[in-house]
Parts: sequence; structure tokens; C-alpha cells
Amino acid sequence: MHLAFISTRGQAGLDAPSVTAEIHLSTGLPGFQVVGLSDTDCRAMRGRIRSAIISSHLKWPDYHITVNLAPAESLKQGTRYDLPVALGLLIASQQLPEAIAHNREFFGELGLDGSIRQCRGLLSAVVAATQAGRACGVAIEGASELASVTNSRIIAAPDLLSLCGHLQQPHPALTTAGQSDDGPPITYPDISAIRGQPLLCRALELAAAGGHHLMISGPPGIGKTLAASALPGLLPPITPTQQREVSLLRDLVGLPHCEGPPFRAPHHSSSIAALMGGTSRAIPGEISMAHAGVLFLDELAEFPRAVLNQLRQPLETGEITVSRAAHQHTYPAQFQLVAAMNPCPCGMTGRQESTCRCTPVAIQRYWHGVSGPLLDRIDLHITINRPPPDALLSPRPAREYSRAVRERVATLREQQLVRQQCLNSALEGDHLISACRLATKTHHWFVTAIKTLSLSARSAHRRLRVARTLADLEASDAVSITHLETALSLREIDSQSAAFSG
Repeated sequence: MHLAFISTRGQAGLDAPSVTAEIHLSTGLPGFQVVGLSDTDCRAMRGRIRSAIISSHLKWPDYHITVNLAPAESLKQGTRYDLPVALGLLIASQQLPEAIAHNREFFGELGLDGSIRQCRGLLSAVVAATQAGRACGVAIEGASELASVTNSRIIAAPDLLSLCGHLQQPHPALTTAGQSDDGPPITYPDISAIRGQPLLCRALELAAAGGHHLMISGPPGIGKTLAASALPGLLPPITPTQQREVSLLRDLVGLPHCEGPPFRAPHHSSSIAALMGGTSRAIPGEISMAHAGVLFLDELAEFPRAVLNQLRQPLETGEITVSRAAHQHTYPAQFQLVAAMNPCPCGMTGRQESTCRCTPVAIQRYWHGVSGPLLDRIDLHITINRPPPDALLSPRPAREYSRAVRERVATLREQQLVRQQCLNSALEGDHLISACRLATKTHHWFVTAIKTLSLSARSAHRRLRVARTLADLEASDAVSITHLETALSLREIDSQSAAFSG
């Protein structure tokens, strides 16, 4: 009887639970059985491993082979278990010493020629293995990025035979972290490219400084998409914790590593699963991929109403729980939402050179797709019109305005964190009232405004948060009536949506 145990890890959202590949060789008719896997998956694994071992000039064990991926109750998916099972077979058949598996974990898919291929989601596995004090055996592809995990020990090889040779050395060579081959860093448009739209530029700086969600309404071709793509360039560098979460999310879905705030712009035909996360594996969706960055929803009214309503809970909590029959995972989703839409289906409302062709019923149906509770969760609502022609043809400024705005935003955000341990957009309850420092006259004025405008509690609090950011931009310790008036005016779409939605 021959027995071997190889450590590896599975995938459960952003976590990597420990898995032990148990390989048992017994006498009898030759066969290959993986406990807990279907016959199809078992045959596929056997075909890859057998061909890889033979192609590596090693001997396939002529025994009845039983493989158990413990704990058996957890669902196992993917091809990452090929490498640990193959090494377990070589150890159990005494072709490799048992010591090579001591204090090490292995991950990788095997090719028919014996090559080791990279798998999705290995970054979380390497993080967990490093925290457990173990080295990792992986494919040479992508090993330098995995080696960037602090204190990690990565043993990489291009194929199974090379890895066996490395593992039998007293001190195998470790892969060092290197430069990513993903290309140059992502750059975003400079805010100076937005010509003749001072209100839009002011709203972008306000949104960046306080972490507020932004809604832009206006006819097509006036710079809504350009403004949304410029917002990530106004945000300060994300924290190391956020960068690690972004890297884990991107690695889970197979996207390359990127530095800085991410920018995601899903099409309005996206399904609930694409936006919120789903499929049979409960993988993250676009809102999680925009974590610590910007989620841009262009043509907001064209999204299905059921899809948009799914955004309401993540906008409040900053996370999303994706539940499927066999999986339930929670992913971070702390993003800034930028939404854009036309004032009507044809987009010609308010344009002097064109006449709107939409009937009141068509406009009502168009706005009906965007629910009031969703709009109530967006802090800033602005309506913009065509810029003057002379502004469009003005020369581009010599200096970059985004850099200066980003420096101001970074300073303001640091002040907010020192004052209240969170951004203004996250202030709630008594902490919000305390941070605003309303004078008695200002307090009475705002109470009257709430009654007159029939504001909900959530809507009133969001106005206060915007007013607090406006005060920070002016280096004011207290929120004044002027700040509150400006915050109330930055909700112009509310009256339009109320009129058209009935």
C-alpha cells in the first residue's frame, strides 16, 4: 500500500481554504478514481495527468489509484489540482522523496506535454499559504506577480520534470518579484479636456473630494462620458489594503494586474449577473471590479429597471453577497457611481437647433426605468447644456489640471479622515450633525427647507454631506446657509424625475 499527502488550496470567493490531495495506490485492476468528482471531470483529470507524467519521462503507476481532495464536503472546481495530484502519484509510487512536499503547497494545470500552466485565483492562495508559512510551487508564467506577495516563497518551473528537479535540490531557487508585463500604467483624460463646462468640472472635484456619487443629465455629445473617464484621474492613490483587494478580484476573474483606481463602464445591455456577480461559481461582477474606483453607467435609463434596482443595497453597504445553489461569497463593492443619461429618449430636449420628437408618454416611460430610491442614493445631480463654440476651439492649457485637483483632493480626504475617520459621503447620524457644526440660524433654515421640499431622511442627510464637502473646499470649519443652498441646487434632476415618473 502506498500513500501520499500534498497540500494545496481551493477557491471560495476571495478566500482560499486549505485542501489536502490524498493519493492511495492499491493492488487490483488498474484504475483512476477521484472521490467527489463526476466521471467526466475524473476522466479529464486522469487524461491530463497521465499524459503529463509520461511526456516528462516518468512512469505512470500501474495500480488502482484513489484520489481524495479533503475536505470532501467542499465543492472542488478548476484544474489547479492537476499538479498536486501528479506530485502525489510520483511520491506514492516512490519516484520522488516524500520530503519534497514538506511545508509546501502546489497549484497548477498540467498540459499534455508536461507543461505547467497558470490558473485563475492563485493570488489569494499564495497569500493564504504565505500566512501559513509555506512555500508555493506554481507555473513560471505569472510567478513574478505572485512573488510580489510580502514574505512569499515561490518555486516556479515551466514543466513537471523541471519542477521535480528543483524540489529535490537542498535549497531550490526562489522566484523574485519583477516588473509586470501588463504594459504601461493606465492613464485617464485630463480634466482640462472638458471645455466650456465649469459646472461639470466643479461637480467632478466635489465628487472626488467627498467620495460622492454623481448623476449627469444632458443632451448627447456634450462631454458626459469624457467627464466620467476623467474622474479616476482626480482620485488619490488607493491604500495598500484596497490595492490588495483589487488585485485579488482581478486575479479571480483572470484580468491583469493594474495600479491605481479602476474604471469600469459596463454596457447598458448587461445582465444582473454581469453587473452584480453570478454564474454557477458566484464570481464577482462589475460593481466589485470597480471597487476603490469608479463605476460609470452611461445611458442609465436604458439599463433594465430590475438591474438598476440591484444597485441600491451595495451603494449603502459597500459590499455585495452573491448567492448561488452551491456558493455564497461576499465581495467588496466600495465604488463611486457616475451615471449619465439624456433628458429624453431622442436627447434633443433643450437644444435650440433641434426639436424634441418625444411625446410625454415616451418621456415618462424613459424616466420610469430609473427608480426614485436609486436616485435618492446619488448625492450630486447636475444638468448641463452645450458649451459655447469658442470654448470648444480654445487651445489646450499647457499644464495638467488633473494633477493639481488630485493634490487638493488628497489633502481634503486626509483632513476628513483625521476629523471623522471616514469620507464625508460615509458620515451618518450624530457624526454627520457633529461634523457639519450648524449654527442655530443655519439649523432652523435647513429644517424649514426639509419641510418645504418634503425631503426624506436619506435625502436630507445626503444634502448635508455634500454641504460638508463644499465647506471643506472653502476651508470652512462650519457648514453655512450658502453651502446648504448650493447642495440643494445640485439635485436638479429630482424635479424632472418626479414630474415624468408621476
